[in-house]
Amino acid sequence: MEPKKQRISFVPLDAMGERMQEEMHRCAREGTPRPESSAVRAHAPNAFWAFADSWKSIFYNGVCDHAIKDLCRVYISRTVNCEFCGNQRSEKAATAGLVEAQYDDLLNFEKSELYDERQKAALAYTEAIAWRLETDDAFWDRVHGHFSEAELVELGCFVALTFGQQSWIRMLGIEHHQYLAGTDASLAPALRNLRDQ
Repeated sequence: MEPKKQRISFVPLDAMGERMQEEMHRCAREGTPRPESSAVRAHAPNAFWAFADSWKSIFYNGVCDHAIKDLCRVYISRTVNCEFCGNQRSEKAATAGLVEAQYDDLLNFEKSELYDERQKAALAYTEAIAWRLETDDAFWDRVHGHFSEAELVELGCFVALTFGQQSWIRMLGIEHHQYLAGTDASLAPALRNLRDQ
């Protein structure tokens, strides 16, 4: 199989201002997002900061459980076929108890015993957003039974943000370990230390 051709270049680290460099190093340390996608966004600093600030506010922080948001993020990766994003894992979600098997069964979430009812409701909400599914009273009763309106708004905005970004990122031909190499932060277990092979 032919290697992917990168479609938009990375902005060199030394061409970035100090604040942006700090954010790039945070991406390398903590991942999700990894530095490669951020180095592409750096071509447009307004887009870079709009994404970085939104990601911090509604993915890392906020009212909705972070581990649930990470499951929804990877569900979107599987939906839009973004391997780059789908091969990332949140260290914060792992610390909260999310395990790799839960990422593996996402497309079968309704029938899976790996998810509790709250996680299944969040994934059903994500599925409805991604696939533009019709929703009825039973659907809304289900999600309202597990989430406050503030959580539903945050989760909906997060799903929209990650859906749009991943739909775009999958086209760029970027790979892990291409920018600020030397860290496996937030990579799926199968990709950890792949750079050394």
